[in-house]
Amino acid sequence: MSLWLGLLAALPQPARAGVVRAQDHDAFWLWAGVKPHPAVATARTLYLLQGEIGPGPDGTTVVKPHGAGQPGPHAQTLWLVYRVRSLDFSPEVMQSIARRLARWKDQPGPLAGIQLDFDAGTKGLAGYATFLRGFRATLPADYRLGVTGLMDWASQGRPEDLEALAGTVDEIVFQTYRGRFTIPDIDAYLRRIGRLTIPFKLGIAEGAWWSPPADLASNPQFRGYVVFLQNGSR
Repeated sequence: MSLWLGLLAALPQPARAGVVRAQDHDAFWLWAGVKPHPAVATARTLYLLQGEIGPGPDGTTVVKPHGAGQPGPHAQTLWLVYRVRSLDFSPEVMQSIARRLARWKDQPGPLAGIQLDFDAGTKGLAGYATFLRGFRATLPADYRLGVTGLMDWASQGRPEDLEALAGTVDEIVFQTYRGRFTIPDIDAYLRRIGRLTIPFKLGIAEGAWWSPPADLASNPQFRGYVVFLQNGSR
């Protein structure tokens, strides 16, 4: 393959308008309870749920392990995902995440880092950025940090709050859906995403209707799609 063709292959490929099909993509979120899908075998990137971080029975923040896969050999690049309901991370929470990273690192295959799935309100972005800086400092330098993002961040967030994520977060995956459906008036949100200076991907739901804006693929920060696999969408 020539250098030019290699560069083209590395660029995000445009999605076609229509129902989102897993076989048309190469990056997926795998949540607990989702049935195996043939497209996963040929995926380049997988975001694997590892557990939920939130209040335990005694009120302290704990990690509740559950997810779509146990540590093992893998060909895909993996992100370990934690669903976060409280940012009050205790030393025990950090130790649990570190142990999980170590178990995956011991397996053959590439490991990208950690993705935090937290529904930070737009008005709370500054505080979330402060938390993420502290969390980033606890991760080994060879791991990346990603977060999921709400579409409101791009359309309503203050530029300085979004910029506060730069240098800490390696990528944002914006969730364009609620449940099984793409957010109404998604184009109005996407038109304002061009001001971001942080690499981003768009999370789209399997089985939902998706019509990509014409100028999305030319956005220098756009890194492609992540499909949220769902039962009953095949």
